[in-house]
Amino acid sequence: MKGFVRFLPFLLFLALVGALVWRLVHPGSTAVPSHLAGKPIPAFNLPAANPGQPGLASTDLASAKPHLVNMFASWCVPCITEIPLLLRLKGEGAQIVGIDVRDRPEALSRFLAQYGNPFSAIGADSDSAVQLALGSSGVPETFVVDRRGIVRRQFIGGISEADLPEVRAELAEAAK
Repeated sequence: MKGFVRFLPFLLFLALVGALVWRLVHPGSTAVPSHLAGKPIPAFNLPAANPGQPGLASTDLASAKPHLVNMFASWCVPCITEIPLLLRLKGEGAQIVGIDVRDRPEALSRFLAQYGNPFSAIGADSDSAVQLALGSSGVPETFVVDRRGIVRRQFIGGISEADLPEVRAELAEAAK
């Protein structure tokens, strides 16, 4: 019994380490829910970020179709990798609008010319006010907004090939 008591702190330490390792390997959930889910998108009115395209206002999102609202910037490397996927979704009929965060117009023009432009409208969020209002922590981030202007889902980080089925399902649900 005396030997067991002596090893009790060590055994408790091993049990704690084992529990922590288990939780790291098997997290409860990797989804980060948006604080705006189920709420109207915050009111905003952004000027055009790209010549020849309209700016973006929150009222534009309460239309007959759901939208993907993509927060991006020309200086964002993950934004480059998601452009082909956004172009594919656009080709499938998705309505995609962009919010360009803290960017220069000439850098944005080069970015869109080089990688493609999946956006029907792009608003310039030069001071990140809309980004903060949406609770966005960085770029890229994408929000699914239903046809009534209600935020349904937030995708943090770049959209990947593996995310496309979920994005499509969210858009289909948002259309109801």
